[in-house]
Amino acid sequence: MVCRESEAREAGHPFPADLPALTSVRFVLALGVVFFHYQLQWPWDAMATTGFLDRARLGVDAFFILSGFVLTHAYRDAIAGHRLNYGRFLVARFARIYPAHLAVLAFVVLMVTTASLMGAQFDRNLYNPLGLVTTLLLVHAWLPEMVQADWNGPSWSLSAEWFAYLAFPAFAWIGLKLRRRPMLLLALTALLFLALDQFYQAAFGDVVVHAEASMGILRIIPEFLYGVALYRLGERLFLGRWAAVLFAWAAAILLVALMHLKADDRWVVAAAGPLVLALAMLSKVHAEGVLKARWPRLGGEASYALYLVHMPILIAWKGVWSAVQGRDSHYVLGWWEVAALLALSLSAAIALHLLFEGPARTWIRRRADRLWPAPEARAQMRPGSQPPDV
Repeated sequence: MVCRESEAREAGHPFPADLPALTSVRFVLALGVVFFHYQLQWPWDAMATTGFLDRARLGVDAFFILSGFVLTHAYRDAIAGHRLNYGRFLVARFARIYPAHLAVLAFVVLMVTTASLMGAQFDRNLYNPLGLVTTLLLVHAWLPEMVQADWNGPSWSLSAEWFAYLAFPAFAWIGLKLRRRPMLLLALTALLFLALDQFYQAAFGDVVVHAEASMGILRIIPEFLYGVALYRLGERLFLGRWAAVLFAWAAAILLVALMHLKADDRWVVAAAGPLVLALAMLSKVHAEGVLKARWPRLGGEASYALYLVHMPILIAWKGVWSAVQGRDSHYVLGWWEVAALLALSLSAAIALHLLFEGPARTWIRRRADRLWPAPEARAQMRPGSQPPDV
């Protein structure tokens, strides 16, 4: 009893098991990435008016922050009790990301093979046997640009996530050791980010938040740790209902303003952190509002599938229509095509999530229960917790 009281005092004001706002916001982030890619293809020059759509690609970084935050939350008790079953953890993460990745990769391979047999030409820098192997193994973001090719562009972030999952015990240990000093942990995270940013600029000539082309793992390391640090800060804080709502609105407005004003990408990524924390804080006072409704949560749960399918569908669409109409595949999309692509991508994402991704995850976890008995498996994750999509 004394031990539990001591843990309660250390935790301050722990989060409830379920954080629905963090599930729902994933749909917004994924949709932002989708529209970033669409705006490169449609006739309107969005950058002349606003930087919002261009900076929406940084939703990937927000996902990385979310991963650190939510996985620390999901496995908080196991981490605190030094009971994290590493094998079980990796199986759970594999079950979460790999089935959909494999399904979409198979579609891309089929698309490229079929189109090649019909005489279409593909960039061999993007579609080659070595790239297929590294993408299949989810190690392509661990490599420099000259030796990697990621058949499905968005999958580079899955490779980075897989690296973070493998290193999760180290992230968890740092968060546990500095749980009483979250501001110090945030400061160390900032220093790590600055150091990696300087290294990346020296090695690759760009900032680290543009690391999708080469060594994407360097991009996730400080951002995942940022999520861990924000969680350790948040579990010690408590805001009243109106203060929590005000914090969430202020964080959202700040982030949108920085995106619109075309702020430096690194500042936009930094501003994504307070929004993640603010949305989680809403759950402490049950102020999630529409973010805890069924449809936003379904969108959040299907956001990973949407993130994966939208680019292959876009490429296939342009390939088919360019062949039918006898024009170059780099043609500008009509607005009706944008609407059709969005509808098709959303439908495919929901179908993939409900018909394959979810059932495959359940199947893998049930097989894993044969190695780790159910009581132990349940002890690894907090009841009701929602591990993040990527």
